[in-house]
Amino acid sequence: MNIADVLLGRAKLKGIQWVLLSTTARKALADQLRALLPQGALVGPRHLREVRFKPGRRLTAYYDALVYIEGSEAYRVRPIAVTWGSNTDADRHQETGDLAKVQAEAVRHGVAAPFLQLMADCPEWSMRVRVSPLDARFIQLARLSDPQHVRAMLAEAHASGNAGSDRGRVSDYTVTAIIYRPGKRHVLRYDPVDPAKGGTVFAKLYIGGEEARVYRREDGARAFRVAREVADWLAERGQGVNCLRPLAYVAEDAVVLYPRVGGVPLSDYARRPNRVVARWLQQAGAALCTLHHLPVELAGRPEPHDFAAEIRDSAKKSDHIPVLLPQVGPAIEALFDRARELHERLPQEPPTFTHGDLKSEHIWVAAGGLTVMDFDCSRLADPALDVGQFLADWQFWQSAYDQASDDTYKSFLAGYAAAAPKERLIRARLYEAVELVKYAGRRLHPFEHDWASRTGRLVDRAWAVMNELQRTLSLPARPLSAQRSGNTFQNSPRAQAREGDR
Repeated sequence: MNIADVLLGRAKLKGIQWVLLSTTARKALADQLRALLPQGALVGPRHLREVRFKPGRRLTAYYDALVYIEGSEAYRVRPIAVTWGSNTDADRHQETGDLAKVQAEAVRHGVAAPFLQLMADCPEWSMRVRVSPLDARFIQLARLSDPQHVRAMLAEAHASGNAGSDRGRVSDYTVTAIIYRPGKRHVLRYDPVDPAKGGTVFAKLYIGGEEARVYRREDGARAFRVAREVADWLAERGQGVNCLRPLAYVAEDAVVLYPRVGGVPLSDYARRPNRVVARWLQQAGAALCTLHHLPVELAGRPEPHDFAAEIRDSAKKSDHIPVLLPQVGPAIEALFDRARELHERLPQEPPTFTHGDLKSEHIWVAAGGLTVMDFDCSRLADPALDVGQFLADWQFWQSAYDQASDDTYKSFLAGYAAAAPKERLIRARLYEAVELVKYAGRRLHPFEHDWASRTGRLVDRAWAVMNELQRTLSLPARPLSAQRSGNTFQNSPRAQAREGDR
């Protein structure tokens, strides 16, 4: 199979799965990794965690690779990022120079081993391999992966009082990469060697220093400020809901440090809906209602985020679906068109503080109540955005567990709707339909054997929400479809997409 045809989308879903899963492609990747290791090292299985496909540009896959070094007791896990796609010669030259500097930094901190090199290029496959902690945009990742630097950084944070402890409690730490996404985001976990001397700390990195002038996408100082101010406000008025309070912001490393939170994410309850789950959902709804009463000046991004921007974002994150599943693409396009049309008819209200990324993984359940986290996307927006995001997220998890849509999420609305205008809840259903398509594009991955049918199922659900909303507004509903013929729709996305799984 031709790699160019795969990247252009001509080979459809089979082409993507060939690059990711075929014996030939997997051997090519293993050979590239083996060439980066010392003689005698073994490359074990590679667990594929996430895939991003930008038709006509690149395919990126993120793995946890197992590496065995002769004389060691066990395999070691190392995150890697593999990109198929072509750079211009100028871009490749610039990237190679920058990465060489970062690699030297990783060697200096002792975090490159057992790898002799952290990058490889394979022109015949248009493939580039990058090994953690290599990242030219997050130049601090190498030192933040160094246990000695971590110990000194946390000791200083504790000594200054920012982390609420003292220097004597600081332990040596082991470092684990939780998220390795070169150029995008990184999360590290620091576990104390001696648990009696400290707790687990999570480090969320932001682009900082000189690189921020060109590549700045998120501001660590802003994220720290928002989370602290929200935590303070909820501590006084939250009534059963808490915000995960960051421990410290280390400006030199452009990193926000967070403590480990107790409990489990609310998403864990989606597989077994019952009265207990309904009660937690109702509390989650009430918690969101509280968040929407936060002062607007606490929002991390003061510029309002409107419905048109959310449509654009959803379209961008799902733009590979029509390429890989041409029979489903028209249903997505039609849904976005209908969503814009309906939104123009609905009454609006002034923007409020919104979480901006309200998924059930960001709400943790413990005996003491609920804790909401990850306010990086907080902004001024229609509060219906948060409601719609949560409803779509809950349906996503039900779909993942192959459950029929049930009424448990109505408990969430019961907890939220006590003081919410009816028009807001109507707009929330519109956001819900749009978010279901976004989640199909962002949270399902084409290496999964049932990706096509699950994608079709979510698009079906999006149209079901849209049609229910149209009935509420006394407008004629449109049948579920993946294919347009004039103004007529035929066949459901799920039925059409099922062919892609074969």
